[in-house]
Amino acid sequence: MSSPRSASLFSRLWNAAKQSDAGVHTVLNVGGGNKQIPLPPQYAGWVHLLLDIDPRGNPDIVCDARKLATLPAGTYDSVYCSHNLEHYYRHDARKVLAGFIHLLKADGFVFIRVPDMGELMRIVVNQGLDIDDVVYDSTAGPIAVRDVIYGYGVEIEKSGQDFYAHKTGFTQKSLNAFLEEAGFSKTFTTAANLEITAVGFLDEPTPFLRELFGLPADSKSV
Repeated sequence: MSSPRSASLFSRLWNAAKQSDAGVHTVLNVGGGNKQIPLPPQYAGWVHLLLDIDPRGNPDIVCDARKLATLPAGTYDSVYCSHNLEHYYRHDARKVLAGFIHLLKADGFVFIRVPDMGELMRIVVNQGLDIDDVVYDSTAGPIAVRDVIYGYGVEIEKSGQDFYAHKTGFTQKSLNAFLEEAGFSKTFTTAANLEITAVGFLDEPTPFLRELFGLPADSKSV
C-alpha cells in the first residue's frame, strides 16, 4: 500500500503531466531549496514542481538528484538547476545531467546556474586575494574565496549537512563542454558577477524558446 505522501506525489506528477499535455509548460526545479526563492522570469505562468534532497523546504519531491532516473521519464518541458550542480563530484554530476535528460521531453531544455571559477581565479590573481579574504557581500553575509570554491562554510556548519559543500567547479568553457558531452545538442552560456548561466537543449530550440531566451540564430554563447 502506498503512503499518503507517495500518493500525493503521484497526484501532483499526474496533474502536472495532464496540464503539460494541455499546453501548460512544466518545470522541475532541482535543488531549489524552497518555492519562496523565485524562478527566472522565463518561467512566469509555468507549473512549478520543486525537487530537493532536504525536506525542510517542503519540496514536492524529496529525492537525491543522482537518482532522477527513478522518476517518470519525459515529464517536463524544462529542468531548472541553480547553484546545485557544483554540489556533486564530477562523476556524480554526470549522473545528474543524465537524470535531467531522462526527465525532459524531446524538445525540453535545462537552465543551469553555477559559480564561475574562471572569474574567481582572475579576481584572486588580479587583486592578490588570500583564500580567506572576502570576495563579495551577499544577503547571507560575507562570502570568502574559500566559500565560492568549497561551499558556504556558515551554512555547512550550521546545517551539519555535507551536501551543501561544493565538490566540483566550472568555467564557462568547461560547463558548455560538460553539457554537450551529456547529450545537449545546443548550448548557450553567459557569465557575469561570478556566475555562469547556461541553457542546454536536447534538440534545435523552437522559435518560442529562442524568443523566450533571446537566443541568436546559431551560436553557443549569448
